[in-house]
Amino acid sequence: MNTFDPHALECLAAIVEEGGFERAAQRLSITQSAVSQRLRALEAQAGTVLIVRSRPLKATPAGQLLLKHTKQLRLLRVDLDRDLRDLTPGGSKRAREDERISIAINADSIASWALPALDPLVQQGLPLEIITDDQDFTDEWLRSGQVLGCVTTLKQALRGCKVVPLGAMRYVAVGHPELVRQRMPEGLTQHNFRDVPFVAFNRKDDMQSEFVSQCFGLKRITLSQLFVPSSEGQLRAVMAAWGLSVLPELLARGPLARGELVNVAPQFSLPIQLYWHCWNLESEVLDALSAALTRAAAESLV
Repeated sequence: MNTFDPHALECLAAIVEEGGFERAAQRLSITQSAVSQRLRALEAQAGTVLIVRSRPLKATPAGQLLLKHTKQLRLLRVDLDRDLRDLTPGGSKRAREDERISIAINADSIASWALPALDPLVQQGLPLEIITDDQDFTDEWLRSGQVLGCVTTLKQALRGCKVVPLGAMRYVAVGHPELVRQRMPEGLTQHNFRDVPFVAFNRKDDMQSEFVSQCFGLKRITLSQLFVPSSEGQLRAVMAAWGLSVLPELLARGPLARGELVNVAPQFSLPIQLYWHCWNLESEVLDALSAALTRAAAESLV
């Protein structure tokens, strides 16, 4: 079995995570030529190409395997660091890039319940990186080996991973009171949902159309949409009367209670079941992440 140079593996990870050779060199404090040399040596040892020189750069299937291996080595180092820190109180908590623990969480969870769950771990010095995406796509980051775990709507455990049900996020359709009064005083109906734009997260986000479809039992609907790639941004856009939006009830609860927003379809809410997936490894760090997220989800989700 080949023993891969850990510096070369971190070089591969830096290229993928930073999106290019120049930024990888800056992160590793070496020259761009040295980055290329380390990658070529690693490709020679692996016997295959590891990086597709495209725009953007991306790892080949073999590169994704080595990237996953690099993440596992990072996890082992962080586990060891935590154990040593327990034996040497007052030790340095400064995180290095080669210790970074990456997880993928959907934007709505980040904006509502997930960050408070992770706060104690970060305060203890966990070198965390959170990657955000739509809840239907966060699992792709785990499949490619770029993260150790993810919050996703996928129910079935991925290969080599374990899965824990978290609960359901309730989504409601909301709008600015004045906009609703002028454009749809009777609320959202199957006859007027096309009259006002919906504020969606991005073009991958089908939450708006899914809500309307299920609320009124319709198929293949088309909405007029604006795109704001932030859950908090969507909320601000709705409060500025840009249009309606389907948002987590957790996020909209305060503005609804204060009368800053109105629920335009109070008879219906859309529950989205979430799951936590992570690699099936013995690791105190992964166990701590899993426990923190499942505990917070039990308190906040349905």
